[in-house]
Amino acid sequence: MTRPRMENSADEIAASLAHAIHEHRLAPGSKLSEDEVGEIFGVSRTVVRAALQRLSHSRLVELKRNHGAFVAQPSLREAREVFEARALLEPRTARSAAERITQADITILERHIADEHEALDKGLTGRALYLSGQFHVEIARIADQATVAEFITQLVARSSLVIALYWQRRAALCESHAHHALLRALAARDGARAEDLMKEHLVTLMTSLDLRGRNAVPTSLREALRG
Repeated sequence: MTRPRMENSADEIAASLAHAIHEHRLAPGSKLSEDEVGEIFGVSRTVVRAALQRLSHSRLVELKRNHGAFVAQPSLREAREVFEARALLEPRTARSAAERITQADITILERHIADEHEALDKGLTGRALYLSGQFHVEIARIADQATVAEFITQLVARSSLVIALYWQRRAALCESHAHHALLRALAARDGARAEDLMKEHLVTLMTSLDLRGRNAVPTSLREALRG
């Protein structure tokens, strides 16, 4: 049965806002005015509220009573917890992915790496970071463990907020050799190697946290959504 148009609109708006957050076009702490979002997308405040509720459930947006909606700002403790959780889950997932990977999956991962490099060459750092995260989400999909993949997808989404707040941009980008090495291990169906590489990769990323906790500079909502 086809869902009401309002629900579809809320899904689309939530997806657009989430994409802008992942690509760091919307900085942590940015206010998401219901009126402004509604004007940009041409929908009612009711639809906007539904979209913001969806983002609140995924912890990308914080709803503050009597103040409105804001892009979430994870604390340093939350930042560490996100990457500690990823370091626990993703290595075993990489091992499982190596046991199940197909040639079609390898092609998808190769495309992710190529697109990430293209974004970097064009100076699109936020886009490159988004693609880097999706590379990890794809590995979870290949592992064919739906519940774990859902957790990893949420953790990767939270990671984009952590990167925007606490990491130096250059250090936060997944090194090209790390993803290439992972892909080689997966393509060789070497589960043990894939597990070790993923663990090493995530520990390296986690230690790149900037403990000074610089805040990202907020940007215009309308400008952010143009991307």
